[in-house]
Amino acid sequence: MATEHADNAHHTEQALTPSGYIEHHLSFNAHGVNGNVTDQGFWVLHYDTLIMSVALGVLVMGLIWLVARKASAGVPTKAQAFVELVFGFIDDQVKNIFHGNRHSFIAPTALTVFLWVFAMNSMDFLPVDWVAGIVSFFGGAHAKWRAVPTSDINTTFALALAIWFLMIYFSIKVKGLGGWVHELFCSPFGTKIWVWPANFLFNLIEYVSKPLSHSLRLFGNMYAGEVIFLLLGLWAATGVSGTIFGAILGAGWSIFHILIVALQAFIFMMLTVVYLAMAHESH
Repeated sequence: MATEHADNAHHTEQALTPSGYIEHHLSFNAHGVNGNVTDQGFWVLHYDTLIMSVALGVLVMGLIWLVARKASAGVPTKAQAFVELVFGFIDDQVKNIFHGNRHSFIAPTALTVFLWVFAMNSMDFLPVDWVAGIVSFFGGAHAKWRAVPTSDINTTFALALAIWFLMIYFSIKVKGLGGWVHELFCSPFGTKIWVWPANFLFNLIEYVSKPLSHSLRLFGNMYAGEVIFLLLGLWAATGVSGTIFGAILGAGWSIFHILIVALQAFIFMMLTVVYLAMAHESH
């Protein structure tokens, strides 16, 4: 992978400085609400993030649907055995945390989150110059495209906020609106009226910190991995010695990054299950 980065980065560097090369690959295909290409302001749509996220979600869920549709009770195919292994693994993790009817919503949600996040994280293994070359062929020499949706803070925050809203929904559904409000003001320090402000402040901090930690952990790891791949690609383009050491380090980082990609998807899924399980419980 590092040698692929090296060859393409060498040609790119002829037109871009190292900082310009990194900036180009870390820029989004962003469009403002008026349709103009821009990367400034709040009301900006990242086309690359949106298209990659939706396409990967449809692809992953479509493959699972196809395997489930062709599943049989006899000797399973390799694809069916793999899907059943993933299903069993996710179900065991949910069973250890959530003790209600997990198959109605929690387990399918955990499976969807894990597979979708894993697929988006895996885009980090695509050589960025290959992606840039394809996009430049169709969209012009200066076209920008980020292939890793989870390296965009908007993606991770959107996922975390979706889980956050589900957490509030299930809290109200299970405890009732009155029970949820009572829990906000009367736990964990008691029901005395003079501790209500402290209870509410404590719960408010908890509610705010959950989506922040949930989203930033995934974003930080994937963004850092993307930057390291770019730096290794630049190093590999500096000459023969740089190519050799860049290839060695790039291969090592790629192997290590496989663990990061899978681990971050697993952590995001586990936190999703934990938060939804907490919503079903009373303090």
